[in-house]
Amino acid sequence: MLTFLNNLGEYFLMLKKVISLPEKKQIFKKQLVIELEKVGINSLGIVIIISLFVGAVVSIQTSINLENPFLPGYLIGVATRDSLILEFSPTMLSLILAGKVGSNIASEIGTMRVTEQIDALEIMGVNSASFLILPKIIAALFFFPLLVILSMSIGMIGGWIGALSTDITTTEFFSGLTYEFRPFYITYCLTKTIVFAFIITSVSAYYGYYTNGGALEVGKASTKAVVYSSIMILIFNFILTNILLA
Repeated sequence: MLTFLNNLGEYFLMLKKVISLPEKKQIFKKQLVIELEKVGINSLGIVIIISLFVGAVVSIQTSINLENPFLPGYLIGVATRDSLILEFSPTMLSLILAGKVGSNIASEIGTMRVTEQIDALEIMGVNSASFLILPKIIAALFFFPLLVILSMSIGMIGGWIGALSTDITTTEFFSGLTYEFRPFYITYCLTKTIVFAFIITSVSAYYGYYTNGGALEVGKASTKAVVYSSIMILIFNFILTNILLA
């Protein structure tokens, strides 16, 4: 319990240092552009591939489970759409990005800590937490919603491809995608995504920032970042679903 409270206190103290105005705006902008590429652009490939095939699999599995002459074919499109918007794209994709982006953040900052680069920044009077972590958080808050929107779109295309291998027609599938669509689902999805983006970057940065030791400890910090980010995502997924949809 004491360890948990100590970690929680250190986490909020780090956030207090992170949330401050950049001292040198030009350098901050350059760092932000670099982080946008690392966090967002470098994740496009895995997002497209996973979303395409998951959408196809969801469509095929739904079609198999709804083989009933009394059930209309457009329900396949409805099920695929809601599965992607409500759960896969915001939550499952965030868990995947926690492994890719979170481990990268923790290992990068952890390596800077153990090689005393962060200490050098502090000696020069630079707010190292803000300089290193704030661009990562802003980049994730900006790019993760775009990745999720892309995931939903690609997933529905994948669902359509999957539907083509069944008896569902293109007209029925796309009719299901628009059937009784609730725009609030998009708001719910993006709200979760923004919260998850902050969790992934801040928790991963915390474990990297407070790394002590050498290369072995950097590896352990990277593992902890992924594990605890994933746990927090699942907890907040439950909380936000209860608040927004219940």
